[in-house]
Amino acid sequence: MSLTATVNVYTEITPNPATMKFITNKLLINGSKDFPTKESAEDSPFAKELFKFSFVDGVFFASNFVTVTKTAGSDWEDLIPILKEFVKGAVESEVEIVHEHKEHTEFEGTETEKKIQQILYDYVRPAVEQDGGAIHFKSYVEGVVTVILKGSCSGCPSSTLTLKAGIENLLKRMVPEVTEVVSEAM
Repeated sequence: MSLTATVNVYTEITPNPATMKFITNKLLINGSKDFPTKESAEDSPFAKELFKFSFVDGVFFASNFVTVTKTAGSDWEDLIPILKEFVKGAVESEVEIVHEHKEHTEFEGTETEKKIQQILYDYVRPAVEQDGGAIHFKSYVEGVVTVILKGSCSGCPSSTLTLKAGIENLLKRMVPEVTEVVSEAM
């Protein structure tokens, strides 16, 4: 007799209209993993399978969800039932997300860089993940923090507002040396 829990999948819209969040009742990955292109999915059996659908343009995993970005011209109404069924089957079959499961939270750099990374990790990451995306620290040079936005945040119309009004104000308040936050496209 198997005591395997049923996997439930539900969808949630994201601020990016081209991206839909498929949430499961099971932890998929510690941390996050972004596959913005079919070629980038080589190390992910799960993402490779998703990219076999012609309408899939990007895949992003974090905690208990997978965010799928669709191609232009395809309609979520048609795609959601197909993708929900696929995600449910893949999670139940324990299709591997990535071959290596190491995500580190030890930050490197100067004291200011470590402080910025810790703030992004503690305060910004959870909120960004709620919207189906991820944020990664790239650099801090002469007051300017550069971050990389992934998942549904990449190319999202509201990400500039979030970046300037939210993240930049938070960092300026908590790290006075910060003068600006900019994002770099993937």
